[in-house]
Amino acid sequence: MGFFFGGGFEILFFLVFALIIGMFILTAIRSVSQWNKNNHSPRLTVDATVVAKREEVTHHHHHSGNGISHTALSTWYYVTFQVESGDRMELGVSANEYGMLVEGDFGRLTFQGTRYLGFRRESASNGI
Repeated sequence: MGFFFGGGFEILFFLVFALIIGMFILTAIRSVSQWNKNNHSPRLTVDATVVAKREEVTHHHHHSGNGISHTALSTWYYVTFQVESGDRMELGVSANEYGMLVEGDFGRLTFQGTRYLGFRRESASNGI
């Protein structure tokens, strides 16, 4: 008991607070680093086939002081493309793009690093 009342609680609170702030800073650094890497990557357009699609849904529960709570949902959309060499890459896409792409679609994929820039569908007879 003496640990929590003799200043130990303040130290523990500071350590947890510093850990949380450190995680936010690390996440921000990673995001800026990926953004910068994408900006310095060449824009490429290659033949590709849509081989898979997936959604990632996250739930955020918010409680207010007056007893009311609400849930916010965030959905992220990903499409896996296979290029002529057989390599696959998963890229995040917008909800609109996700809805327009179908597994088995063949076309020209344009991307920059990990940034999806577009997909132009072509005849299925040319598929990989």
